[in-house]
This record gives sequence, C-alpha cells and structure tokens, in this order.
Amino acid sequence: MDTIFIRELTVETVIGAYDWEREIKQPVVFDLEMACDVARAAATDSVDDTLNYKTVCNRVIAFVEGSEFQLIETLAERVAGLIIDEFEVPWLRVQVNKRGALRGAKDVGVIIERGNRTPVQSLE
Repeated sequence: MDTIFIRELTVETVIGAYDWEREIKQPVVFDLEMACDVARAAATDSVDDTLNYKTVCNRVIAFVEGSEFQLIETLAERVAGLIIDEFEVPWLRVQVNKRGALRGAKDVGVIIERGNRTPVQSLE
C-alpha cells in the first residue's frame, strides 16, 4: 500500500478545556498519512484515479474550523473518522499539534492510527 501525505496543515479553531480557550481560536497543526494505491493514478495520470489531497485538505479545514472540541484527542479521532468514511481510506495516521500549549515545549500533541494498512487478501 502506498501513502499520500499532507504536512503541517494549519487550521484555526476553538480547542481547549480552559474557559479562556473557549473564547478564542487557536492554531492546530495536522500531519496526515493516508494509505492509497497510487498505481492506477500513475498509469492514467489522472487525478480522478487517486486520493485528491486538495479535496481532503479542504474537507478537513472546513470540519476543523467549525469544531469546538476540548481535547485534541477528540479532534484527531473525529478527523480520522471523517477521512476514513468520506474518502474510503483503509488506513491513516493523524498527528495533531497544539503548538505553544506548554511553556518550554515547541509543541504538544497526539498521534493516532486507524484502519488496516495491509489490504485483506481474499481466500477465494
């Protein structure tokens, strides 16, 4: 299985458990890795035969901008579910960074993996 990735997709959203965080938008940074067989797209040279990363980005941005979760864990889980469901991705890794959340640390975050990276082989 091949991988299509998106690095440092930055989106402003309401995120955090503290009262002051519920009143502002903060940047969250996503790194996405999504399993996709790119052989057909490589053969046809057509965007219609691949996972369109622009479409994925636009959908994630729209979802995250409209969200108001307390935890980045919840945000990561919901973004993963959205991509798996809407883009039929069999496996993905989502990393969400909340830069500047801790004094002295460049960023803090969570990495989750969902789905199955290896396609299931038929027993027929």
